[in-house]
Amino acid sequence: MKALIYESFGEAIRVEELADPSPPKGGVVLKVTATGLCRSDWHAWMGHDADVRLPHVPGHELAGVIVAVGRDVKKFRAGDRVTVPFVGACGTCPECQSGNQQVCDYQFQPGFTHWGSFAEYVAIHYADDNLVKLPEEVDDSTAAILGCRFITSFRAVVDQGKVSAGQFVAVHACGGVGLSAIMIANALGANVIAIDINDDTLAFAKQLGAVHTINAKEEDVVGSVKSFTKRGAHVSIDALGSQATCFNSIANLRKRGKHIQVGLMTGNHQHPKIPMDKVLANELEIIGSHGMQAHRYPEMLEMIKLGKLQPQQLIKKTINLAEAADALTHMNSFSNRGVVVIDPWNN
Repeated sequence: MKALIYESFGEAIRVEELADPSPPKGGVVLKVTATGLCRSDWHAWMGHDADVRLPHVPGHELAGVIVAVGRDVKKFRAGDRVTVPFVGACGTCPECQSGNQQVCDYQFQPGFTHWGSFAEYVAIHYADDNLVKLPEEVDDSTAAILGCRFITSFRAVVDQGKVSAGQFVAVHACGGVGLSAIMIANALGANVIAIDINDDTLAFAKQLGAVHTINAKEEDVVGSVKSFTKRGAHVSIDALGSQATCFNSIANLRKRGKHIQVGLMTGNHQHPKIPMDKVLANELEIIGSHGMQAHRYPEMLEMIKLGKLQPQQLIKKTINLAEAADALTHMNSFSNRGVVVIDPWNN
C-alpha cells in the first residue's frame, strides 16, 4: 500500500510503498476512503506525543470500508462502511465499563499508539467497541472529519458544557475544533462569540453562526467578551491550547461559568497560568474534554442527517498523499480556513 511515513520527528515525510496490514484478532482492516488532516497529526510529527514510536504513519480521522475482519469480531463484516473515534476503547477497563470509553485506560489511537490512516489501508483494534456504521446520507469526506475535531467539539459543547439556548458561548481559536464548536453551539441555540487572529477566519465563523467576533490581535479579549455579554460567557472553550487562549477562556467567564479545555496543551503550554483567584471567588468550573465515545455518535449523526449540523461546510479542499506530506509540516502556520481532507487513492 502507499502511505505517508516519517522516521524522525520534525524531519522529512515521504510517500512509500509499505506492506498491507493484517486484521488484529479483535479488529479489522479498512480501505481508507478519506482521512482528515488535523493539527494533532502535526503535534505527533513534532514529537509532542509520547505514544508515537518511529518510524510512524500518521492519521487519526478517517472513513473507510472493511476489507478484512479478525476472528473475534462479531458486529461487523467485510463491506461495512464505517468510521471510528480517534480514541479506541479496550471495552473492558473500569472507564469503559462505566461508559467513559473516551478516557480508556488501555486506549488504541490510530496515528498515535499505532500506524494511522494516511495510507491506503489501516488496521483498527477493538472493532466491536469502536466502529460506527455510517448512514448513506453522510459522505466519506464528511465522515472523515468527524473522528477527532467534530466529535471532540460535540462532546465539549453538548456533554461537558451542557450548552443550552440563549447562553453565551465563547470559542477561542477558530481552527477545525473551534469552527465545529461554533456550528454545534449555534445549532443548540446559543449565542456564540468567535475569537481568532485572522479576519477571514472570523468572517467564516460568522457564516457558521457566530453572533459576534473578536480579533485577539486588535482587541482585549476578556474585556470585549464581558462587554458584549454584560457579565461574561456562560461557557468558554479553548479550542487551541496555548497559555493565552487558556487564560482568556477562564478569565472571560461570568460567575459559575464553565471553561472547557479542548485544545492540546503541549511543550511550553503544558502548565498555563490560571486565574485561580477568579476560579475560587466565582465558583468557575474547569473541565477537560477528550474525544467522544462511539456510543454517543447516533445523536450527532441524526443531526447531520437532518441538516441541523453540516460539517461538510468546514471542508476547504481535498488533497492526495503526496500533497499531504507538505501540508502536514505547515499545520502550525494556521493558513487554512477550514479543514483539509486527504484522499489516499487520488494520485
